[in-house]
Amino acid sequence: VQLVESGGGLVQPGGSLALSCSASVSIFALYHVGWYRQTPGKQRELVAWITTLSGTNYADSVKGRFTISRDNAKKTVYLQMSSLKPEDTAVYYCNLRRAGFEDDYWGQGTQVTVSS
Repeated sequence: VQLVESGGGLVQPGGSLALSCSASVSIFALYHVGWYRQTPGKQRELVAWITTLSGTNYADSVKGRFTISRDNAKKTVYLQMSSLKPEDTAVYYCNLRRAGFEDDYWGQGTQVTVSS
């Protein structure tokens, strides 16, 4: 299984960026999907999560600014980020998990840098 993230880059504070993650799994709709982020010296933290039924959950630090969504036909999950802050700077990772199974897949990460 391969997860390919894209959309990272450099953006000014207050700007927006959209990340996407495409998966090579057979039936994408069976997977819960999350976006995590990590900065050097810190643990990877959950940013946003979307279930198979499109229920969502967000870290308090991004609520109201980030939106996670999915397109099962395209086997892709998106993270729309707005009102970005320097503290959002991190490598962002996509994660797929399937309830009741050991399936747990990670992408290679995409760098997001928020700086003026």
